[in-house]
Parts: sequence; C-alpha cells; structure tokens
Amino acid sequence: NKPEVASLIKDSGISVAFIALHGSFGEDGGIQEILDTIKVPYTGSGVAASRLAMDKVVSREVFEKNSIPVPSSHAFDNKRQVESFVKDRTFNGSVLVVKPSAQGSSVGVSFVDNQKDLFKAVDEAFRYDGKIIIEDYLQGREVTVGILEEEALPVVAILPKKKFFDFQAKYEKGMTEYEVPAKLPQDIAKRAQEVGLRAHRSLGCRCFSRIDIILKDNIPYVLEVNSIPGLTATSLLPKAAKVLNIDFLELCLRILKDAYGKKKDKDNI
Repeated sequence: NKPEVASLIKDSGISVAFIALHGSFGEDGGIQEILDTIKVPYTGSGVAASRLAMDKVVSREVFEKNSIPVPSSHAFDNKRQVESFVKDRTFNGSVLVVKPSAQGSSVGVSFVDNQKDLFKAVDEAFRYDGKIIIEDYLQGREVTVGILEEEALPVVAILPKKKFFDFQAKYEKGMTEYEVPAKLPQDIAKRAQEVGLRAHRSLGCRCFSRIDIILKDNIPYVLEVNSIPGLTATSLLPKAAKVLNIDFLELCLRILKDAYGKKKDKDNI
C-alpha cells in the first residue's frame, strides 16, 4: 500500500533514507518512487535506473545498444513461445540458464542440459514472473565488480564448490569461496572493471552498484547489474572496498553522504 508507506515515512521524520531492501518494491523503483514523491532523498539509484536494473530483458537491450557484451539470450512471456523455441533444439552438451526477468538473489534460476529439465525450469521461472529469459550458459570465470562513487572497485572472483553458482551456492554456508581481489592478469581485471562501470552508467545507476560478469576467453560478459547489492559486513561490495582500506562503516558513510548531497540539491531548489 503505497500511500500507507508514504505516510509511515513522513511520520518518522527522517531526512534521508538508507535503502537496504532487495527484490520487488525495494530494487524495482517502488520505494524510490514513493521517496521522490514525498521529497525524501535516498541512497543509490533513482526510479528509472532501478527499474532497468531489475528487468533483465530491458537492461540487456540497453547493454547491447551500448556495445556491452552479454550472453546470447531469448525472452518469453508464455510457454507456447518456449515450446516453439526448443522444438528442434539439440543440446549436445550445451547448457541453458533459465531465469525470471525481474527477480534477484538467483531466485527461480535453473541450469539445464536437456529438454525435460528445461520445461521444469520454465515452469519454475514463470512462478516468479510473467516474463522469463533463456540464455546460453557461458563456461568461464565468474567475477563481480563493485562500483562506489562512480569508480570501479577491485574485482572479486566467485568460486562455487558446485558446478553452477545458483541459489544454494550463493546462500548456503561453505558452498562458495571468494578471491578478494581476484587473481587475474592486470589487463583482464582492468577490462572487467571498465565493462562493469560502463554497465552501471548505461542504466543510469548512481553512487554504487555491483555488476556480475562472466569472463570467457578474457572477454567480460555482463550478467546483470545489482542496483542495491548486499550491504552486510561480509557482502561482496564491502569485501572489495576493504581492499582499498575502506572499512564497512566508511563505506556506509560514503553512500549516505551521496544521499545527503542529493538532499542539499533538493533544499536549494
């Protein structure tokens, strides 16, 4: 209930909102739109950028227009389209990734190498969204690039103990290790940082974000932009910032300072 949320925020008397929400309403521009309406400045990206980052179909169109490499993919909004797509497909050892268009945290994401599992994965993805993506799985090294104050942080490598970095690998303790910073040749790390920053800017993100990337044949392919990345002391953005001697408190204060800058701009209007 947007009016109720707006009323609660107004009654709280806050001068600036630090957004640490994930998923629908938190990352898709919902709370940002309310805060804009009641003129309360907030951390991170605005409404338009949040919506773009949350929608994998539309964000990929933006990346492609800006010559940012992405895995080959197809979007669908009903099962009949999927049936037509896979009708004559032979996998021959290849893997497809099926995911809802507008979900985070790897919710509803499946990796499949046969038609039977593909249709199960499609059903699962449609549980979470009316629009899904089926993309080619790129066998490569998964990394993530944090952005802070429009600068790329050191690259973090993601090393899952199972074959695919899915929901279980992401959230079950001990299932994934991380290299901070990633052990990469300097030119490859720089290339990943440049592509990450371009992806951040192409969507119009502000102050901070985190970009998930697959390195295949030393080419960084963007998987998605997280406009509100995890912000616990053990999350990946804080880990990357720590390499530059930016501790968790300072990181949060920098993000908050950016929001206060927006407040100053609003106060002067």
